[in-house]
Amino acid sequence: MTPHIGAKPGDIAETVLLPGDPRRAKWAAETFLKDPVLVNEVRGMLAFTGTWKGNRVTIHGSGMGMPSLSIYANELIREYGAKTLIRIGSAGGILDTVKVRDVVIAMTASTISTPSRGFFKEMQFAPCANFELMEKAVAAARAKGTPTHVGGIYSSDVFYDERPDLTAILERHGVLCVEMEAAELYTVAARYGARALAVLTISDHLKTHESLPAEDRERSFGDMVEIALGAAFD
Repeated sequence: MTPHIGAKPGDIAETVLLPGDPRRAKWAAETFLKDPVLVNEVRGMLAFTGTWKGNRVTIHGSGMGMPSLSIYANELIREYGAKTLIRIGSAGGILDTVKVRDVVIAMTASTISTPSRGFFKEMQFAPCANFELMEKAVAAARAKGTPTHVGGIYSSDVFYDERPDLTAILERHGVLCVEMEAAELYTVAARYGARALAVLTISDHLKTHESLPAEDRERSFGDMVEIALGAAFD
């Protein structure tokens, strides 16, 4: 056990999917895993372990923002032996070519600040995905016929951002979308030699203000979960 995870030794699989919302973790586990078992509920952060095509998987909520994600990624890797961590979550589109319902596979994750910034001091570390996972995720997305984009994303440390100038700069440099966790996940995974990837569903768009209707979210998020599982095991 850790201060934030109440799972017993052996309860957590080596492959962990990390949705921000613990209720989404419950939905994904009940939808995609065989015989899912609740292994954590400390502070309401639900985690379930089951199997997918015979492979053990844990789906563990990570909370909102990089500080929360950092706590769970560190503890999952250091205390429970997680070796593959894949963020599954929503993102806001930036480029015109990125549409609501599309999936983004994050090759890199730019950010202004993360909880790991103190490690690097003056150095600007470039957080990036594990290539093997990214390659398999692209193949899984193509096999499903899901509209998918691969490239750089922006991990923001605030949700209510009032920086239209920054959004314009990100767009100019081809950044696909914005979310709040991937840069820290990639950094923590690199520190401990784990594999990491972020597979994201575009739920809204910063420029058009279009958003994914509630009734469509389950189907669209389901594509994302299947792509993440395919990346981990297929």
